[in-house]
Amino acid sequence: MKKHYVYREREVEVDENKAFRIGDGRISGYSSVLLAILSLLAVLAYLYPSYLTTTELRQAYDAAQLQKLLKYGMYFSLFFGALTFILGKRRLNGFLGISITLVAFALGGYSVPINDVQPRELSLGIDWLILAFLLSVFFFMTLEKLFPKYRNQVILRKEWGLDLFYFCFNHLALSAILLYANYHVTHFDWAVNISFQQWVQSLPVVAQVVAIIICADFVLYWEHRLFHEAKVLWPVHAVHHSVETMDWLAGSRGHFIQVFSERAMVLVPLYLLGADRAALDIYVSFAALQAILIHCNTNIKFGWLKYIFVTPQFHHWHHSSEKPAIDTNYSAHLVLFDRLFGTYHMPNKHWPAEYGTTKKLPSTFLGQLWHPVKSLFS
Repeated sequence: MKKHYVYREREVEVDENKAFRIGDGRISGYSSVLLAILSLLAVLAYLYPSYLTTTELRQAYDAAQLQKLLKYGMYFSLFFGALTFILGKRRLNGFLGISITLVAFALGGYSVPINDVQPRELSLGIDWLILAFLLSVFFFMTLEKLFPKYRNQVILRKEWGLDLFYFCFNHLALSAILLYANYHVTHFDWAVNISFQQWVQSLPVVAQVVAIIICADFVLYWEHRLFHEAKVLWPVHAVHHSVETMDWLAGSRGHFIQVFSERAMVLVPLYLLGADRAALDIYVSFAALQAILIHCNTNIKFGWLKYIFVTPQFHHWHHSSEKPAIDTNYSAHLVLFDRLFGTYHMPNKHWPAEYGTTKKLPSTFLGQLWHPVKSLFS
């Protein structure tokens, strides 16, 4: 079937109602609201750090320096809000942006005293949400605009709001995910070998990172494949595959059962290897960036690297609803295991013409949350 399949080009038309154009007030309006909401969340995180920040992440950044960034964010929100009134368009967004920013100022703004974080088992990772969103928008959205695969694809594409909700939900639930994952790995204490872990730690950091990537990818490959090939699990994973337009935000869509199980399972090889903290930090950064990149609307040429690492083209085929691509390309980091176990699909110069599931899923968060349960009785 694959040999005789006729690949088609994907056709993407500009959505004139959602496209950003200079001078129409849409860019300034959305910028004002976005910066206002992030500023208000940041102020709340400074006011209640023990409840609204993640202890581990707070140790990795300078809260005082980020408060300076908050200052600029608040003033730029006011500037963009005022600009919408000057342009005479999208005034509602400008009004919302200015109003929310003024609330942030009333709560203390960028002058809130920086207090110590009292560690708690559960907290909302607002700081993680803000930093991850800002970095993703500035880096990956810029990447998509400079090197787009589909130039006509708009930023506010269909179901963009739904995927933004998933992005926020999964980042806010970070502490709960980590709590569950850490609890899960303690069940493997019986498999820990101190001598082996000491040997791993004696290796150069680069070698440790390579070992982590290979071991983690092996677990992720089989877990991912199980979600596809086990009939009872597919409705859970189908939520992630229901995305029909790929961009940096598309990878955020995922049922909480999959998100929790994926994080828990990938921690097992990391726990058993016992690699140095430096190697683990490098892997976590690599995995987080790659997870976003492979969903991006970008046509960057990776050259020989695409024969080693999972790239956007490779993973886009995993999301395709075309027959040759169904149940292929399970790997998260390397193409190694798809090669070894016969699930590799990478037509040389072709990209998918269609994305999503063969059967439509509900287009709301609650509908998708309930979809796996509903599937059990259908």
